[in-house]
Amino acid sequence: MPVDDPFKHAVLGSGVFYQDPRAALAWLQAAFGFEPSMMVSDADGRLVHAEMRFGDGYIIVDSEWAAHIASPASVGGKNTQSVYIRLKDDIDVHCEKARAAGAEIVEEPADHFYGERQYRARDPEGHIWTFTQTLRVVSREEAERLSGLRIEGWHR
Repeated sequence: MPVDDPFKHAVLGSGVFYQDPRAALAWLQAAFGFEPSMMVSDADGRLVHAEMRFGDGYIIVDSEWAAHIASPASVGGKNTQSVYIRLKDDIDVHCEKARAAGAEIVEEPADHFYGERQYRARDPEGHIWTFTQTLRVVSREEAERLSGLRIEGWHR
């Protein structure tokens, strides 16, 4: 009988670290719609690794397992990265669901010159999450004209 490969997923994911990863798993599912796909616990029941999926992407949800690994809650709320998630539709509905679950909306949904609508939310431990939805395809020339910026390279 063939065995399903538990590590078969997108070529790029992100690890997000929490003081309380079990609480984060439940919150990320309720607020943002991530789906738990793997949880690994040690003999004492401590979570040592977890994965969640969103569409064809994934994140690893983990604890602060070493001195150089920290949740924003442990470093004064500072972020060194933001996870970006592309939604297919209903970004405003998604934002309201996140708000109702306790997300702090740090940037309300807004349309941008490059054809995207996006919002940003802060989770209970301070991670910033950016959600975006394509409204229309914009050429590099149009984006430059609308923004006044010079753009090298462009989505192909």
